[in-house]
Amino acid sequence: MIEVLAKLGRGPVFLAGEVLECMITFTNPLSASSTSASSEMLAWASAQIHCQFHASENRVALPPSDGSKHDVQAENETVFVPNRGERGQCILSTPPKILFCDLRLDPGESKSYSYCETLPIDGPPSFRGQSVKYVYKLTIGCQRVNSPIKLLRVPFRVLVLQGFKDYQFPQDEAVAPSNPFLEEEEGLKKDSRLADLATELLMVATSRRSLHLYNISNTRGKVGTFCIFKAVYKIGEDVIGTFNFSEGDIPCLQFSVSLQTEESIQEDFQRRQGQPVSFSTHARHQEACLHTAQSSFSLPIPLSSTPGFTTNIVSLKWRLHFEFVTSGELAGTCLVRGSQSDTVTWTGVEQMEVDTFSWDLPIKVLPTNPILASYVSQFPSTNSITI
Repeated sequence: MIEVLAKLGRGPVFLAGEVLECMITFTNPLSASSTSASSEMLAWASAQIHCQFHASENRVALPPSDGSKHDVQAENETVFVPNRGERGQCILSTPPKILFCDLRLDPGESKSYSYCETLPIDGPPSFRGQSVKYVYKLTIGCQRVNSPIKLLRVPFRVLVLQGFKDYQFPQDEAVAPSNPFLEEEEGLKKDSRLADLATELLMVATSRRSLHLYNISNTRGKVGTFCIFKAVYKIGEDVIGTFNFSEGDIPCLQFSVSLQTEESIQEDFQRRQGQPVSFSTHARHQEACLHTAQSSFSLPIPLSSTPGFTTNIVSLKWRLHFEFVTSGELAGTCLVRGSQSDTVTWTGVEQMEVDTFSWDLPIKVLPTNPILASYVSQFPSTNSITI
């Protein structure tokens, strides 16, 4: 029996273009109850990164694929197919790397190997939507002599900063962000520089603040104004906005704000022409605001959510969805009744004519530092298998 342990040292979230590093340890455990421990022999081990794509047959029409012939390989064949037995199509993969051949482990002995690979910068982000899914995995295949192949899959998350590959990196190493107190290898230095530059670009893009004012009105008149200080955010930030109903002519009884994503299939891949888009709500604020002059809301963008992106099959956009309930009459909304001159009782009206309308405000949501997103990731940093 051999235990295989794979550990992602920095966490399970990466930015496209970064170097994924995984430490893979093979151990022949020494059991205290075992009296006849013996050496174990592994024929080979290999590792490869791949992105698996799955689409809903009811919503997405995909062209026929001829890449599924590898899935019929027998389990005992010495062929390393990382996506064997998985649903969907493998749309992206890195070249496989051999970790070792003919490894002998004595009882209690272990061997560790470091796997490093650059994540393709032009791949899709990790995404689990209502119509499509993009799932990244590092698959480690190993085989004992005269035994079937065993696969250890390590899932991880990829964030994509679209337009990043077109950015012109500085040629002068002296002006590139770096840590002068560490002696880094060339590959790790380039990876660190890429991550630092991506973080800097995200900070610049999401720190610009400019006042955006919008008039809220319906067919009968002005309800109020809405104010938001920026339209570009990172996942993990809060979307903050304020309302001013004191300038309105139409009383607003209630409002709600929803933070939503809009998942739409590209026209060439739609199952039905003109099929509706899919919406998902990530946060919502609702408030009764009758006789309220000013109000505000704060909606957090979950760190586990996917930033906006576009591929040849699907696009994901973010928006704020507003719903307003206004009074259909300009008269007062309460009655005064009293049986005595010194007694006044205020009561709400039993019936009121109301109008409802909605409004959508597009916003842009970008990735964040992958280390920050790793804290809330559902994927473990360590995975293991026994062969």
